[in-house]
Amino acid sequence: MLVPAHNEEAALPAALDSLWRQTRRPDRVVVVADNCTDATAAVARSAGAEVFETVGNVDKKAGGLNQALAILLEVLEPADRVLVMDADGALAPAFVETALRELEDETVGAVGGIFWGEQGHGLVGELQRNEYARYARDIDRKRGRAMVLTGTATLHRVDVLTRVAAARGDELPGPHGLVYDTTALTEDNEITLAIKSLGYRCVSPADCWVITEVMPTWRDLWRQRVRWQRGAIENLRAYGLNRITLPYAVQQAGMGVGLLAMWCFLMLTVLTAGADFHVRPLWLAVGLVFVAERIVTVRRRGFRAMILATVMVVEWAYDLFLQAVLLRSAWDAVRRAEARWHHVTTPVS
Repeated sequence: MLVPAHNEEAALPAALDSLWRQTRRPDRVVVVADNCTDATAAVARSAGAEVFETVGNVDKKAGGLNQALAILLEVLEPADRVLVMDADGALAPAFVETALRELEDETVGAVGGIFWGEQGHGLVGELQRNEYARYARDIDRKRGRAMVLTGTATLHRVDVLTRVAAARGDELPGPHGLVYDTTALTEDNEITLAIKSLGYRCVSPADCWVITEVMPTWRDLWRQRVRWQRGAIENLRAYGLNRITLPYAVQQAGMGVGLLAMWCFLMLTVLTAGADFHVRPLWLAVGLVFVAERIVTVRRRGFRAMILATVMVVEWAYDLFLQAVLLRSAWDAVRRAEARWHHVTTPVS
């Protein structure tokens, strides 16, 4: 197991504890301490993990993982498995057992997690948790087919990782010999495209859930989502339009259409605000169906989440926020503005 960590002394114990509690315990756990200035390495060793400290890494998470994998892939067997897990997450008890079973299918290249948001952080946290609940429901309805192998936790086949590294610079974007493309802003989305481009499927079974951090402030959320969205756009640019990237391109186009439809609705509402108001049974029914859909898709999270979904204006404002992220990301991509990595460190209690 590889756990990349940058100044994660506070969050790391919970992540490692979730590994020790697996129904199929890992054979080896290595914390990749990347440019840490806190006690991350000491905390990892005290919890029973090995520590690999990066040297001169300037390529963030992807660079740290590449340094560790360059050594590990030399000694691991093709049939071995490597779990890459964020230091601020916590795995479901059956995550590893379930993922290993899925990888018995030779057509599956990697198994990703379905993420659920941690508790706390007020309204901004609650809105993210509702968003994640809807994403998990979508994955379940697609029978586990994963659009993205989440960086929070993904189990990889060693033979597939070796193929990815060998294909870089030829079949795949990125420097030859590296597993992760260090030029990509979102390494999880990019590695998903790489694995699918080599002919493998990516899945996220329901039992492979993981608790992940939510952004504590609107400012942090803005920075995170701009990076995610910008990374998705850049990945599409690097891979070009083909049978693998077409669903992702359609998804991006759909988001653009949704943005346009939303603002057309707002403009129409403003322009007709002074007109006589009439209740139209058809549109009333459509509106009620929409509200019901928002409630049903978060009912697994409980009464509080359903109440938030019922108050449409709050989640509607959140949708507008995400659309602003889309616009900013697209604009930055067009003018090729420098993208920045944003890291939120868990405070030590």
